Amino acid sequence: MDPFKIKKGLGRGLSSLIGEESVKSNINKLQVSDLVRSKFQPRKKFSEEDLNSLTNSIKERGIIQPIIVRRSEDEKNKHEIIAGERRWLAAQKAGLHEVPVVVTEADDLKSLEFAIVENVQRHDLNAIEEAQGYQRLINDFSYDQERVAKFIGKSRSHIANCLRLLNLPKEIIELIENNELSPGHAKILVGLENAHFLGKKIIERKLSVRQAENLVKIFKNKNVAKTNLKDSNLKQLESSIVSKIGLNVSINNKKNNSGSIEFYYKDIDQLNKIIEIIKSNY
Repeated sequence: MDPFKIKKGLGRGLSSLIGEESVKSNINKLQVSDLVRSKFQPRKKFSEEDLNSLTNSIKERGIIQPIIVRRSEDEKNKHEIIAGERRWLAAQKAGLHEVPVVVTEADDLKSLEFAIVENVQRHDLNAIEEAQGYQRLINDFSYDQERVAKFIGKSRSHIANCLRLLNLPKEIIELIENNELSPGHAKILVGLENAHFLGKKIIERKLSVRQAENLVKIFKNKNVAKTNLKDSNLKQLESSIVSKIGLNVSINNKKNNSGSIEFYYKDIDQLNKIIEIIKSNY
């Protein structure tokens, strides 16, 4: 079996992006210090355990698969890693001074494609990193979901579900990145105002995805019941305020006519807007 053969089987695959013959005939050696991290690397976190395991393997057998690089546009006499950053990090831990590389011509789009394909093939990305990689293809290179799906070899629904995770609150995204909450659990929470609260409950109770779905249904039904019981005058007043300030509001009135008004904001700009409205009128 050819040790330099790059795996196929996902979308176009690395082999079709660079060509197997190019890998076989253009392997060179570069100093570890001459390589720099790619600005298009979608992966942000590397498992220390996996890195140590690869380091031990490299000490025993060396680097079997070469690192794919291109000339750096930002740093003179340096090469930017397109695929193989984990091997480069492990090589440093193993004390290597040189590493096998394949130098290829690749523009920014091709570099991002390389990075996404390699990481998805190896299942190295968490769900948020994967989604951010797809989002970058869409934002920076005018891909649509259909094109991303065809390129990566996944269904369009998979791409859409990945991208939906980016709409979750920051706290939930961090739980996914830290492997405390699975993508299957997280997608149930998309669009919920109490997503963080429910996410913590799912973790605390160690719920399955099916159990988490039932928990969310219970909370949704409670909210519907509360909404249906609310006085029509209060609903009308809420709608009037929402139309004027553009933010969701909830008025909670007790029998003695005491209560509270809640304003909901999604980011600091919306919070500042509420503060400015209050300041300008009082």
